[in-house]
Amino acid sequence: MAHTVVDALEEKMGESILLLELKGISIVADYYVIATGRSDRQLKALARVVAELAGQKRSAKLRDLGAQAASGWVLLDLGDVIVHLFMRGQRDHYGLEKLWSHGKVLLRVQ
Repeated sequence: MAHTVVDALEEKMGESILLLELKGISIVADYYVIATGRSDRQLKALARVVAELAGQKRSAKLRDLGAQAASGWVLLDLGDVIVHLFMRGQRDHYGLEKLWSHGKVLLRVQ
């Protein structure tokens, strides 16, 4: 699922996509996908494509995507994959790459 998410984000022009393996490191998920969008509108589109992959087309969670996108950070929990979608400023501010730097980088797409 993690690689499928990366492919979908790439297709929707997500930027600086990073796939981290956190098996045995994080109790929350085995994989983190981190990507950047250029606008809140793009963040929302990226989030929708990921949610559709996860079968959440009509989920109540999707109602809040607009507000999350406007904040500059959208988080999607797909079980063993957590997806973080950021605007550049938020991504730099929260620094998840540094926080999880001991994870294994499986893929990096610029």
